[in-house]
Amino acid sequence: MNIGLIGLGDMGKLYAKKFAAAGLSVFGCDLPDRTLELQEELGPLGIIVLNNGLEVSAKCDFIFYAVEAEKIKEVVAACAFSTKKGAIVTGMTSVKTPEVEAFERYLSKDIELIITHSLHGPGFSTKGQKLIVAPHRISAESYARAIQVLQLLESEIIELNDYHQHDQIMADTQAVTHMGFESMGTAWKNAGTYPWESGAYVSGIDNVKILTTLRIFSYKAHIYAGLAILNPYATAQIIAYAQSESTLFKMMIQEDEANFRKRIYKARDFVFHEQTNLILFDDKIMQEFSIGDNQELAKHNSHLSLLAMVDAWHQLGINPYDNMICQTPPFKLRLGIVEYLFKNEALLEDTIQTALYDKSIRGDDLEFHTAVREWASIIRYKDMEGYKTHFKEAKDFFEPLLEKGRIQSALLIKRLSTPI
Repeated sequence: MNIGLIGLGDMGKLYAKKFAAAGLSVFGCDLPDRTLELQEELGPLGIIVLNNGLEVSAKCDFIFYAVEAEKIKEVVAACAFSTKKGAIVTGMTSVKTPEVEAFERYLSKDIELIITHSLHGPGFSTKGQKLIVAPHRISAESYARAIQVLQLLESEIIELNDYHQHDQIMADTQAVTHMGFESMGTAWKNAGTYPWESGAYVSGIDNVKILTTLRIFSYKAHIYAGLAILNPYATAQIIAYAQSESTLFKMMIQEDEANFRKRIYKARDFVFHEQTNLILFDDKIMQEFSIGDNQELAKHNSHLSLLAMVDAWHQLGINPYDNMICQTPPFKLRLGIVEYLFKNEALLEDTIQTALYDKSIRGDDLEFHTAVREWASIIRYKDMEGYKTHFKEAKDFFEPLLEKGRIQSALLIKRLSTPI
């Protein structure tokens, strides 16, 4: 069958190249001013770049909409009427509710629909990565044909029941994970110092925090904005995290040790009680990935961002290990360091003491508290442009190190997944 990519950005090109290398006939398009550039880049690989989505829709049997989540409606509306009868259509956005709504509104009933979502960025090959797939409006025969094509990506295919299950899991895993790291980045930007210049961020856990933050800001804002703002299940997760962080921060500045301990221990027992599928990160490996070299300045850390994450899971009744089937690299890294903190009694005790009584870290905690409030408000009010602006401000602050951070974080993920 002819494969069509409507959108040849980073992910669209990744798919196009993979399908072409597998011997399929691949057609694609992007914005008009990129057509010649893409023809020169992709033509030698056997990928035919057409003028627009109408031409791709008329030509292809399996069509991927590789566009931003916030633009999916207008792009589908513009291209839908030329879609071949019996074609299979899917989208590559990280939030499926608006995608499905657009497909159902503009594509005729004789067009079949399937849900797909690669749980990785364009910096990774599709081989060995996780790919979510779910049927929507499609026959068993066509679904089997679609799976055969998707298997050419060499990804680990995870089949879900429907798009509702997809969006719920993404809210449980990605939405708060991204906001947590974005809040760290904004806090460091507002403080005006890189975290590795402070002695509070030189542990193995903090190396993971820093590299994952750099990794997230090395990508495009729309990826995270769409997932947070357009996913109908995400708002509750964001609000819960902000509430947990605020409650813990109030107890810290009041030095309310009894209630603080009670809340932390309840959250710990809920999430980690009798867990048998632990990630078990190696501190020696985490220590290898330090960006700065200020061990002589080393001091204790409250790890407020991680304490709030476990408290939020407890308040929401979510067991994060239930979602490991759809893990993304940032989610696994965050869960791994949270687990490392909470399963180490001495480290957790040191963290509690620091959170309650160490005034040297309080300024950093305040910056983080403020950043969480900022991000939560932007997401709650569905301010897409505000999200992108807020993201760009932190991205610009870290710009000199983003490429290094992406490379180092990829190495870190590999090392922690397959330790020597």
